[in-house]
Amino acid sequence: MLEQLLITDVLFQGNTMDFDSAVKTIDKLLMEKRPDTFNSSWILKKAPHVYRFVQKNLRTEIGGIDWDRFTRALDRKFQKKWIASSTRRKKSYRKKAEVGIILQKYHGKLYTFLTPENKNDKDMRDIISIALVRIAQRGNTIAKEEIIKLVRFTIDEWIECNPKLISWQGYESLIQKRIESCVHRYRYSGSFLGYLFRTLEYEGRGFRTISEYSSVQF
Repeated sequence: MLEQLLITDVLFQGNTMDFDSAVKTIDKLLMEKRPDTFNSSWILKKAPHVYRFVQKNLRTEIGGIDWDRFTRALDRKFQKKWIASSTRRKKSYRKKAEVGIILQKYHGKLYTFLTPENKNDKDMRDIISIALVRIAQRGNTIAKEEIIKLVRFTIDEWIECNPKLISWQGYESLIQKRIESCVHRYRYSGSFLGYLFRTLEYEGRGFRTISEYSSVQF
C-alpha cells in the first residue's frame, strides 16, 4: 500500500496542485469509487497528494486542517458523505482570544448574519458560523455564546419573512435551545445555517402560531 501511495505521488509531481484541481480530483474519485462515506483517512489513502495540499494550505484560524472549507467545495451530493473527526463534547473552557481571531478576521462581514445581499454573503455567513461552531464544539463557551448571538439575527429575519418558520414566533427560549443543540450536533460539512433552518422548519411544523392562539375563544 505504501508503495502504491509513493508511486501516485511520483506521478503527480510534474503537475501543479491548486484548490480547484484538488477539489476536482476528490470529486472524480468519489464518483468512481462511490464510497458510502469518506473522511480524511480515505483521502490520504486514495489521493495522498491532495491530502498534503490541504494539510499545507488550508488551515483554520486557530490551527488544524480546515476540512470544512475543502469539503464545502465538493459536489453537493458528496458533502453529506463526509465523516468529520470526532467532536465529542469536551470540558468547557473560556478563551476569548480564539473567538477574537475569527471576529477580527471577518469583522467587515458580520453584517451577513443580518442582511446578506447575495449568495456570496450567504457563503461568507456559513464560513464564519462554521468556524465558530467548530471552536464551540471543542468546549469554548464564548464561541457558543457568540454563534448563538449572531444566528439569532438571522433567525429573527427568517421568522419575519419566511412562512416556513413563522410558527416559531414567541418561542424565544426554545429557539436558543435548538441553536445550542444544532451547534453540538453539527457534523457534516456544508451549510450550518442550512442545517439550522431545516431543524427549525421540521420541528416548527407542529407548532401553533401566535395568531392561531389569539383567535381561540375562551
